[in-house]
Amino acid sequence: MRISVVVCTHTTERYPDLKEAVESVLANDYDDREVVVVSDGSEAVHERMLADFGDNEEVVVHLHEPNSGLLTVRNVGADLASGDVVAFVDDDALAHEDWLAELAAVYERTVEPWSDGGRASSPRTPGETRTASEEAEEVLAVGGKMLPKWVAGEPTFLPEEFYWLIGVTHRGFAEEAGEVRNTNGSNISFRAEVFDALDGFDTDVGGRQGDNHLQGGETELCARLREEFGVGVQYNPDAAVEHKIFDYRTSPRWLVERAFWQGFSKRGMQVFVPESTGEEGQFLVDLLLRFVPERVRGLVEEFSVAKLQQLMMLVVLTGVVGLGYLYGVVKWR
Repeated sequence: MRISVVVCTHTTERYPDLKEAVESVLANDYDDREVVVVSDGSEAVHERMLADFGDNEEVVVHLHEPNSGLLTVRNVGADLASGDVVAFVDDDALAHEDWLAELAAVYERTVEPWSDGGRASSPRTPGETRTASEEAEEVLAVGGKMLPKWVAGEPTFLPEEFYWLIGVTHRGFAEEAGEVRNTNGSNISFRAEVFDALDGFDTDVGGRQGDNHLQGGETELCARLREEFGVGVQYNPDAAVEHKIFDYRTSPRWLVERAFWQGFSKRGMQVFVPESTGEEGQFLVDLLLRFVPERVRGLVEEFSVAKLQQLMMLVVLTGVVGLGYLYGVVKWR
């Protein structure tokens, strides 16, 4: 099974991180692979890509003009890919050396009823029914765990329940392997023909209603995956990718602003993609009925400033997400 990994960037400032990301994929112990690197509208970035990877047969280098945004160039990269599976990693991430092998293991553990020898030949027609046993055998998308790589040191005040604000798998996400709605966009993959059948990422997600604060490209795509094919993303926590957490992402002010717009985006997804909702509600229930009481008990049993800070931040961020959601309710009445 050939896996193509798409990595994109748009500025020379981000290029050193992109180079590390590409090198981490090339260092994987899975041989049947390629990396598609796309410059989003920057000739300078493209020239550096060619200088570093132009002679590497495992790397496809492409310049997309003009600058069009991440979702567009991800689709461009997927169109250039030759693999049976197309995977995505951000330019500030580092793949573990067994990441591709762990993704492939999930795809290869079953043979789909609608495929030939384990390699999908044609995706199920939207709306086509399958038996329960056939549904259970289909693996169309696989994602893995995002781990933090603290570039500026780990903040003692940030609760793990809100690691999703910094692009890291949070406490409360699936603890074991199994089907989920979606994984992080920097650690997700799809069978190539299924990605094509879905027409890739909706490039208008960030521009609906003229508001670029709306986020959730992978959420929207995976909602369509479930709607059209009846399955979600298979989560493999052993397929790990590290996300670099730069200093600005550990600023309380940045986290609060991020929380507000994430709440806003969740309301937007609820309006534009009703099929994408559900997991957030369960997370909120777990947060209020499980995590907060556990943290209060832990603070009473053994007081520490860090525990108090994390409990306070948990309450603050929950409230700010709620405010962002309410703002979305008003905007999209």
